[in-house]
Amino acid sequence: MKTAHENTNVNANTDTAAELHRALNKQVADWSVLYTKLHNYHWYVKGSHFFTLHVKFEELYNAAAERLDEVAERLLTIGGAPAATLREHLELTRVSEAAGGETAEQMVDALIRDFRAEAAELEHAIEIAGALGDKATEDLLIGLQSAVEKDAWMLEAYLGR
Repeated sequence: MKTAHENTNVNANTDTAAELHRALNKQVADWSVLYTKLHNYHWYVKGSHFFTLHVKFEELYNAAAERLDEVAERLLTIGGAPAATLREHLELTRVSEAAGGETAEQMVDALIRDFRAEAAELEHAIEIAGALGDKATEDLLIGLQSAVEKDAWMLEAYLGR
């Protein structure tokens, strides 16, 4: 028979696991919306930096697709259910869709903000995974955070910051 203390720990772990599932689903939603936003930017970028940014945005939307899939599959592995509709993604995300008509610089600036916010959200998810002792999820998220921070840094360098 479990003691009251053991039951409290089970409930705490269940709550923490649910919190991790929510954080991972937020990542699924964010990467889905970023994938679409990056396609928009890839298709509609104009100006003297077209060739450079057209290729970079394609590289980034391919990376977004991989990140989306990795997080969704990890969520399934740990017993969660990834959000799998556009409606769910738009409800869960904090990423804004492309407005249309952005200049190349505005596109890059928006992505920098998105990637910096994503890195902060990943930090929160890493802490949750760590509290559960889920090293595999923690490792996945740390790798994503590192890649996202590098993407933001490279885009900032592109803008001369």
